[in-house]
Amino acid sequence: MRLCHCLLVTVVACCPFTLTARAQAPASPAAVEARTSVQWVFFRDKGLESPAELRAALAEVAAAADPHTIARRQARRTLPGLFDEHDVPVADSYVQAVKATGARVRITSKWVNAVSVEATAEQLAAIRQLPCVKATQPVARSRRPEPLPEINPLGAAGEGQHTAGFYGRSEEQLTQINLIQLHEAGYTGQGIRIGVLDTGFLRTHDAFNEPSHPLQVIAEYDFVNDDPNTAPEGGDHPDQHTHGTIILGTLGGYLPGEYVGAAYNASFILCKTEDITSETPVEEDYYVAGLEFIEANGGDMATASLIYIDWYTQEDLDGQTAVCTIGVNMATANGVHCCNAAGNSGHDQNPGTSHLGAPADAFQVITCGAVEPTGEIAGFSSDGPTADGRNKPEVLARGTQVISVSPDSNTRYSESAGTSLSTPQIAGVVACLTSARPDWTVDQLREALFASGDYFMGNGTFDPLYIHGFGIIDAYRALNLLQAGAPVPGAAGANNTLSATAADPGARIYFVYSFSAGSANVPNCPGVQLELSQPIIAGSAIADGNGLAEMSRFVPAAASGRTIHLQAVQPSACRTSNHVVYQFP
Repeated sequence: MRLCHCLLVTVVACCPFTLTARAQAPASPAAVEARTSVQWVFFRDKGLESPAELRAALAEVAAAADPHTIARRQARRTLPGLFDEHDVPVADSYVQAVKATGARVRITSKWVNAVSVEATAEQLAAIRQLPCVKATQPVARSRRPEPLPEINPLGAAGEGQHTAGFYGRSEEQLTQINLIQLHEAGYTGQGIRIGVLDTGFLRTHDAFNEPSHPLQVIAEYDFVNDDPNTAPEGGDHPDQHTHGTIILGTLGGYLPGEYVGAAYNASFILCKTEDITSETPVEEDYYVAGLEFIEANGGDMATASLIYIDWYTQEDLDGQTAVCTIGVNMATANGVHCCNAAGNSGHDQNPGTSHLGAPADAFQVITCGAVEPTGEIAGFSSDGPTADGRNKPEVLARGTQVISVSPDSNTRYSESAGTSLSTPQIAGVVACLTSARPDWTVDQLREALFASGDYFMGNGTFDPLYIHGFGIIDAYRALNLLQAGAPVPGAAGANNTLSATAADPGARIYFVYSFSAGSANVPNCPGVQLELSQPIIAGSAIADGNGLAEMSRFVPAAASGRTIHLQAVQPSACRTSNHVVYQFP
C-alpha cells in the first residue's frame, strides 16, 4: 500500500512592512475573483498506514451504510465485495494541509479521492508541492440544456385543453414511450429511490401535494449553499428553482385528472447542484458530490438534465477523463442506474463529429436524446459518438411540447422543450422497470431498454449517424424482453438447466448456443439477429403461465475449459434474450 503524508503548512506574510514609493489601494473584489480559479486537487492515496487500517476503515463504512444502499449493492454492484477503498473518506490531514495554503475547500469527494478548491495561482503552486497531492485540474463549467424555447405557461387545474382521464396533460408524452401500459401492469416506481441533480426544487405545487399522495422526499441537500434545503432560499436568483422544479414534476407530479408524472410512486433524493448565476459558473464538483449523496442515501438511480463541456473538449469525452464522468462510472459500478441528457447542441449527418457534453459519455450512463411529438428527431438534440467511438445518445423520448408543473404557480402547468425534458421521462421508465425487475443489473436494464427502441426494432442495430441511437423506447416491451438465466449447476460433465423469463405464456422458446460470439439472422424475423457465430439449437420448451421456459441439457466433460455463448429466441414474436457468456471450469 502506497503511503503519503501531507505536511501542514502555515502561510504567513514574509515581510510585515513594505517600502514603496506610494501607497497601493487594496485589490477590488473583482480583481481578487480574477486571480482565483476553481480546481480539483487529487490525492495519491487515502492516508492509510496498513491493510489492517483499511479493513478497519471499511468496517466503519459498512456499519454506517444505509440498508437500502447495501441491498442495492448486493443485487447490482459489479466491483468485488460490497465496499472498497473508494468508500473510505478522504484523509482529513490531507484536506487540512490544502486548507492551510489559504485555499477554500468547496467539495470533498471520496470516490475520486479529491477536493475542489477556490485558490489563487500562488495557493495552487503551494498545493502542488504537497507530497500527498497527485495532480490538479480545473473544475468544468456546466451548460444546463435549457428548455427550448421559452417556457410557455398553460392553464391551471380545470383550464385549458387536455386529455380527460387519469393522466390528464401528461397522457400524450407518456403514451409515446408506452409507459402507461407499464403502469397498468402494476409498475409505477414503487419502492424505488430516484436521485435528481438540478438547480433546486419548489415543491408547493398542487401536483406535489395531493392529500392522499404527497411527493415523498427522503433526503435532500443544497451543495451550492451548503445546507439541507433544496427549496428557494433568501438570496437565490428568482429563477434558481425553475429548471429543477420542471424536471421533478415530469417525474413525480401526481394530481389525477390533471397531471401524473412518469414515476409517480417513487420516492426522491434531491440535490441542488447548479448555481444559475453568472458569478458561480462552476458546478462539476457539486455534481460528483450529489452522486455520492444519492448513493449513500440508498438511491436506486440518478438522473440529471445537465452537461459539462467547458474546459473539456470532444476528444476528452472518452468515458474516463471528465471527473463528472468518472463519478457516474463509480455510481453505475455500485448498481445505480444513471440517466443523463445528451445536450441541446444539435446534430449533423457526419458520424465523425459530435456535440455531446460530459457525463453523457460515461460507459454505463443512459444517454437521452429528444424527439418531436411526431417521432421525428428534435433539431436541438445532440449527436455522438463518444471520442472512443461508442453509440451516444442511446435512447429517445419526447423533448418538445413537454408538459410539467409550472415553476411559478401552485396551480398552473408549463410547456417546455429540450433533452432536459426527455431525460426525466426516460428516468421514469427506468424507475418503473427497476421496481419490476430489481435484480436486473445496470447492463441488463440498459440492454432491455435499448432493444425496445423503435430504430433497433426496424434495423436490428443503432443509428450509424449517432443521432437516433436505438430510438424511441417502449417501456412495456422492455419489461417483457427475454432474460436468459444461468445454467444450473453450470458445470461440465453434468446436467445444466437453461431458463428464460418474461416470455409470452404458451410460446415455444428455443435455446441456442455457440462457441464464439458473432452474428446470425433469426429466420423469418427481418432485422433480428443473434449475437452468436454458427448457432446451434440446444432444445426448446414451452413457456408457462408466468412466462418461464426451462430445459435441461447435459454438458459433456469435454466442454471443460470452454466458453459457451447462449441466447434464447421466441420466433413467434421475433424476440431474443440478452447474450450470456458461460465459462465452464
